[in-house]
Amino acid sequence: MTSLVYLGALLVSLAGLGFLDWRYRIAVFDQPRRALLTIALGVAAFFVWDALGVGLGVFFIGDAPYLTGVVIAAEVPLEELLFLMLLVYQTLLLWLALSRRRARGAGGARGAGGARGERRERRAA
Repeated sequence: MTSLVYLGALLVSLAGLGFLDWRYRIAVFDQPRRALLTIALGVAAFFVWDALGVGLGVFFIGDAPYLTGVVIAAEVPLEELLFLMLLVYQTLLLWLALSRRRARGAGGARGAGGARGERRERRAA
């Protein structure tokens, strides 16, 4: 049963990110083709990194009771693929959410003097 713990945690985490994305329409639920392509390219880049690490003997599975034992490539467990998806997806969500927030903040400060500018005008009148 412990062999499913890490896989379950990754799936729950991905579901949580998916829910946040759905709720706020940040990436996949805003521009699905673009977001999925970005995630796929990010995972592929990290997978190449993993392959290099395995080839150099730096990365290996070892004795891990929390893994399912399903191996998708030499010394690369199934959970690694899901972890890479989680890593790239959460980074994409964070980047896009902060970009939106920054854009809203910059637009509010430049447009019509912002809330503080309006208060000053009322007081002066």
